[in-house]
Parts: sequence; structure tokens; C-alpha cells
Amino acid sequence: MLDLKRIINEKEKVTELLQRKGVTVNFDEVIELDAKRRAVISETEKLKAERNKVSSSIPMLKKEGKPVDHIFLEMRALGEKIAEQDALVNELDKKVFDFLAGIPNIPDEDLLSGEKENNQVIKEVGKKPEFNFEAKNHVDLCTKLGIIDYTRGTKLSGGGYWLYRGDGARLEWALLNFFISEHLADGYEFILPPHQLSYNCGFGAGQFPKFADEVYWLDCDENREKNRFMLPTAETALVNMYAGEIIDEAKLPMKFFAYTPCYRKEAGSYRAEERGMIRGHQFNKVEMVQYAHPEKSMQAFEELVNKAVSLMEKLGLHFRLSKLAAGDCSASMARTYDIEVWIPSMGIYKEVSSVSNANDYQARRNNTKFRDSKTGKPAYVHTLNGSGLATSRVFPALIEQYQNADGSITIPEVLRPFMGGQEVIK
Repeated sequence: MLDLKRIINEKEKVTELLQRKGVTVNFDEVIELDAKRRAVISETEKLKAERNKVSSSIPMLKKEGKPVDHIFLEMRALGEKIAEQDALVNELDKKVFDFLAGIPNIPDEDLLSGEKENNQVIKEVGKKPEFNFEAKNHVDLCTKLGIIDYTRGTKLSGGGYWLYRGDGARLEWALLNFFISEHLADGYEFILPPHQLSYNCGFGAGQFPKFADEVYWLDCDENREKNRFMLPTAETALVNMYAGEIIDEAKLPMKFFAYTPCYRKEAGSYRAEERGMIRGHQFNKVEMVQYAHPEKSMQAFEELVNKAVSLMEKLGLHFRLSKLAAGDCSASMARTYDIEVWIPSMGIYKEVSSVSNANDYQARRNNTKFRDSKTGKPAYVHTLNGSGLATSRVFPALIEQYQNADGSITIPEVLRPFMGGQEVIK
């Protein structure tokens, strides 16, 4: 949700920044609605003041023996007018709210305009692996090793699903345990949230109403606001944990991470470069979230970026860090850096983590505040999130980058303690 005061005071600037995301908005309508709303509120306050003044005079008039019946009639009419005005204010409030709810977040000013073509590679880490043998793709490697069963995954649930088997299941679990151990060491609180969420969670995270068709709904009520859905990412749960609350400023920043499967429709996107585990309807992810003081928001962002980068470095995988252009950031986010891992068989990089700052956009939608010690007044927190990490792309990258000539896979050293000391899958 955008700050209406900022829109009114910086209309041209906000309009220009949103255009960097490819979104053109005419704010004249909502500014007019707000002006009308404030005028009606002002008028209503005067009517209420008049009612209170006259009402307070009735006992004195009665004591003096003066007639008051006509005053009661006037007050009844005034009360009806006030009720009409209050209803009009509520109607205008809803129109303003609905308008703002449909506008994406304002990108930070240092972001370039445009889509993927204007993303900036900040750095590459490690060297692209070179093989002195004919390297295989992860689908063939996993199938031959018997660690991923695509056929039976499809048999059970259809396209876009797979089974982890034997050492494959152990390797997946090792990745997750490695991520969890790293976040615990950094002082993040471990959360295991519900997988079924209410509509308000999707709205508060900024995913609804625009992307409501991209999740799996559980209930059949035509009014989706009464329904539950399967979480597409733990972020959706974590950023709503304190919805409607005022957090003690001394507790900021609040740092959480969660392990969950993620459930997404991922419709119409099964190209050759997304075969195997690259894109699926259910995948595992460890997600980090911070609630930060606005003045330390960028510091929190850098911390999350460095944490995701550190995980990749410790796995020894070749990857790059990219700063997304405004149009490639999701609707809820003001800035995003992607960690993209190299998939040798495809000759491309694939995102394994997006680290994003929503600023106060999500907090405005779900009303999450802290009490500012400088002003003594409630203010909105900033919410940030970052994958730490999504395994469905780390796993195939690891399989391909660590493959050997005999078709075996060397297990990265940091994962071996979680696999009982095993060094190779063969």
C-alpha cells in the first residue's frame, strides 16, 4: 500500500518512479476522492460539535421550563444527516483504499527503468566449471543415479512434480539442514508456520488481489476473502505474523526464517530450459524475513544479501549477483537483488534467491507498526525477505557442477556432516 500523503505531496515523482516499473497511474482521481473525504469529515465534525452543544443545553432549558420538543426533532434530523455523512466517509475510505491496494510498490530511486534487459550484474563468484569429459544434464544424472524419480512423481501428481529417493532425499535434507544451521548461528528465530493461510495474508504480503489466481485455493466459497490457500512462499506467512500490532521499537530488527514447501501453479512455462526440477508446483525453500526500523532498512537489506551470497559461496557453486531493474522487481518490492546459479547443461543462470525490500508497502497493507521513540507515535516498520535458499534450483546446479566423469556426484564439504560423512553419490 502506498502512502497517500506522499502521492499528494510528490505526485509527479511517484508517477515517474512507477513508470520505471512499466506502470502508468493517474492519481488525480484518488486525490480528488481524498479531498472530498476530508471535506465531508470536516463538515461532519462541525455537525457533531453542533449536536453536542445543543444537547448539552437541553437540561438547562428544561430547568427553565422552556419547550424542548422542537430541539429533539432538530437533533433527530441532525443525527440522520450525521449518519449519512459517516456512511459517505466510509464509502470514500473504501474507494481510496481499493485504489491504493491495486497500485504496486514504488521502486527505489537508484533502480533503472525497464525489465530483465536492464538488470545489472554486480559480481560473479567462482569460475564456471570446466569438464574434460562430456558433461550430462541433471535430469539424466539424477535418473541414472536413482536419486530423483520424475516418472513416479508425475504418476502421483501430474506434470511439475518429482520424488526424491535414497541419497537424493538425503542430499535435499542436507541442504535444508545446512541452511537452517547457518541461520540459527546468525541469530535468526526458526519458525514453522501453517501451510494454509487466510486471504488477509496474501493481501498483506501484496500478492492479492492481483496474483490471486497463481496460488492453490482450498475452499469453494465464491468470496475468496473467506477462503484459505496454500502458501506460495513462507514470506507470505512471516510478514503477517505481527499484522495489526505495534511492536516494541527495542525489538527491532526482528529476524526470522522458516522452512516450508512452497505451492505454486507456475502455469504455462515448461520450456526446455525449465525441465526437471527447474520449475515445479511444489518445492522446498528456507526463507528469511526481517522487520526493520525504517532508518536501518538498507542495512538489513545488505545483511540479507550477504547471507544468501555466503550460503552459495560455502556450497562452492559458481553464481552471480544481479540488481534487478524496476520492471523486473515484483509488485510488492521496492528493490531486489537476485542470486543466480550457473546451470552448465543449459548455459544459463537461474535464480536461487531473491532478496527484496518492501519498505513500508507490506506493513501499510497489514498494519504492522512500531512506536517511534523520537516522536512517541506509531510508525510503519519496513519488511524485507530473502530466500536462503530455494533447493529446487540449488539441487540441479549442484548435481551438474559437481558431476564426475563416471557419473557420480561429489558432495560439497559443508553438506557432508549432514550426510553422515558421505563424500560421493554413486
